[in-house]
Amino acid sequence: MEWNFLSAEELSAALRSGAVTSVELTEEAIARIEREDEAINAICVPDFDTARAAARRADAARARGEDAPLLGIPVTVKESFDMAGLPTTWGMPAQRGFVPAEDAVQVSRLKAAGAVVLGKTNVPLMLRDIQSFNEIYGTTNNPWDHGRTAGGSSGGSAAALACGFGALSLGSDLAGSLRTPAHFCGIYAHKPTLGLAPTRGMVAPPGPALPLDLDLAVAGPMARTARDLALLLDVMAGPDPLTHGLAYDVALPPARHDRLSDFRVLIIEDHPLIATGSAVRAGVRRVAEALEDEGARVERHSPLLPDLTEAATVYMLLMLSNAAAGLPADVYEHLRANAAALNADDRSLDAARLRGMVLSHRDWVGANSRREHHRHGWRQLFAEFDAVVCPITPTPAFRHNQDGSLEDRRIDIDGVEYPYFDQLVWAGVATMPGLPATAVPAGRSPAGLPVGVQLIGPMFEDRTPLRLAELLEEKIGGFRRSS
Repeated sequence: MEWNFLSAEELSAALRSGAVTSVELTEEAIARIEREDEAINAICVPDFDTARAAARRADAARARGEDAPLLGIPVTVKESFDMAGLPTTWGMPAQRGFVPAEDAVQVSRLKAAGAVVLGKTNVPLMLRDIQSFNEIYGTTNNPWDHGRTAGGSSGGSAAALACGFGALSLGSDLAGSLRTPAHFCGIYAHKPTLGLAPTRGMVAPPGPALPLDLDLAVAGPMARTARDLALLLDVMAGPDPLTHGLAYDVALPPARHDRLSDFRVLIIEDHPLIATGSAVRAGVRRVAEALEDEGARVERHSPLLPDLTEAATVYMLLMLSNAAAGLPADVYEHLRANAAALNADDRSLDAARLRGMVLSHRDWVGANSRREHHRHGWRQLFAEFDAVVCPITPTPAFRHNQDGSLEDRRIDIDGVEYPYFDQLVWAGVATMPGLPATAVPAGRSPAGLPVGVQLIGPMFEDRTPLRLAELLEEKIGGFRRSS
């Protein structure tokens, strides 16, 4: 039997029944990576000998009658998470030799849950792209079309899952970095509520692994089924013991409903600042029609929806303020001069990004206050709805585009070009207010590429979009192999 494409849940059942051993699963996964990954380049730091030793320990533990949520399950980890003894570079050539001494808190939790880590997956430089390529490890290709991107910044993880390289992967998300690769590769991912899963040890090298507040950024699970997302999230969730004592338990409320017919869902197809491509629009409508077919309450407009233009502006200010904080002084001064030269009436996203990079603390506090107003608006909306369905990006996976700076690139949406980074506005719908969002497969484009949508839920009610994802998987199907 081929085990590589079974879910973590199915593999756990097989391990418990004795139908397979962790050593067998691990060897099969390694063989597949060695056979298939040259064309994909998902696994940038293999750690096969350590994985084999972990698999032997898992089998020995099971023979002693022990069990754990992920005992013996092969998984991968995004390169940006520290793993003791392995390089953490974030794709920066200057950090090629940086090797942390301890695991990130989420890697520690994976190992404590019994997971067998096969290696680390590829990322873009500094995690700052919608594609995954860098000078150290090269380019990760989309399993469905090697001429296209697998997404970023968790692109290596998404491609690994789509290729059967492990059952689960650990990723992160600031600007759609979990959701976009899931959408491009046809898998599942979940951006948790901000603060639910600690991120200590996911820091740009050579920075120390401190329990920093990363503001918009989260660590999250990636998988080939919705139920596996919930399985891994349960391992990841809970406070950092360095800042909240030794308690790991977190009491998330149960899903609001257990049947599609009971859900109240708002569908959003259009954004005021960027077009929605026809393939993605079809995916959103497919989900809407499935919900309607099951008797769910589906609405396409609501006065309760916070203003998407304002939200995108606040998102860009907060995100770029964070991203630019470590820039050299001369670069910062140059950006500040450029921002000062902007027309006061310029409300473009390009202008918001430039202003964000030189945001004063006073102005950051103002932007944060505007964020709180949006959070209040979302609380009011989720009193009337249980989830919001909307795009993740405007298009399926696009062709590799590594020319020039990020600011100079363009994205083609059904024949019309837009600024490359403007496509992030859909990710920001959930990221800016810190809401949970589950990326789910929603069909294929006319060219046969995966198309996904995101299910946004109420803050700290992560189990609601996760349950909706599971029910939709039963209704319309989920992950499909590319070959």
